[in-house]
Amino acid sequence: MARDVLELPLDVTATRPILEHIANKWTVLILSVLCTQPARFNDLKRRLDGITHKALSEALKRLERNGLVSRKVLPTQPIGVEYTITDLGCSLREPFAALYNWSLANGPAMERAQRAYDTSRSNGELEEEI
Repeated sequence: MARDVLELPLDVTATRPILEHIANKWTVLILSVLCTQPARFNDLKRRLDGITHKALSEALKRLERNGLVSRKVLPTQPIGVEYTITDLGCSLREPFAALYNWSLANGPAMERAQRAYDTSRSNGELEEEI
C-alpha cells in the first residue's frame, strides 16, 4: 500500500495547547453548526443532541475566549444571547469539513476494526505488549 507522507515539524509545545482547544468533539460540532448561521443557546443545545447545559456553556465561553465565537446580547424580553462564528472560527471550516467527511467515509471501517479487535481480545488472542 502506497503512503502519502506529509512531513510536518513536530512542535508539540506550540501546537498542543491550540489543538486541545479546537480538537474536542463539542468544539467541532458547535463551530460546524455556527458556520451555517448564528444561533441562540437553546437552539444550539437542541441541535447538538447529547450535550449538557453545562458542557455547552463551558464550550461557548472557551470558544469566545479563544476568538472563535462572538456573543451578542439581544434586546429581547427575556434577554437573549446569540452566538456567531468569527472569521478566525470560519478559517476552521475547511479542516472540519474534511474531518467530518472522513468520519462519514471511514466510520464503518472503524466500527469493523473495533469489533474485530474486541473479538480477538475476548477470545484470548492477546499478543504481549511491548
